[in-house]
Amino acid sequence: MIPLNGPLEVGMRTLVLLSTSFPQPLDLAQLVYLDHAMLHSADLDGPPSLHPSLPAGPGELAMKRHLIEQGLVVLLRAGLADVEATADGLVYRASEEGPGFVNVLEAPYIGDLRTRADWIFRDLRLPAAEVRDATRQITDLWVHKFRDSLPLPGSDLV
Repeated sequence: MIPLNGPLEVGMRTLVLLSTSFPQPLDLAQLVYLDHAMLHSADLDGPPSLHPSLPAGPGELAMKRHLIEQGLVVLLRAGLADVEATADGLVYRASEEGPGFVNVLEAPYIGDLRTRADWIFRDLRLPAAEVRDATRQITDLWVHKFRDSLPLPGSDLV
């Protein structure tokens, strides 16, 4: 079992997002961005971040899509989420049981996730069409924040 960022953990984070947005569905691009926002909320002028900012920021976003897909499989198999094909592609929503399941979880980490998910849907409001721009802004912020610590092209560290 993978303890950190495994399908179960990512699935629970995704379920928190889907439960908070319930009954509004979210697509995969939205889930990738919102998961990042939930974990790195301070970078977006929100509550303190749950995970530290690391120099591998854009790589994290690239891997997050695959991880969220794996987490969604866990949720779908457990009956905690539903998938629907729309004209714009697949969207996901918490099943009727999803929000109730999240509400019975008592771990402090889940409480922290719920606090940040509430902040996302209350204050960060992001139309689906703006997800790509918001993702690009995260990458640009990362480059600005860590550019002085990155190896230069042609150096021995590249």
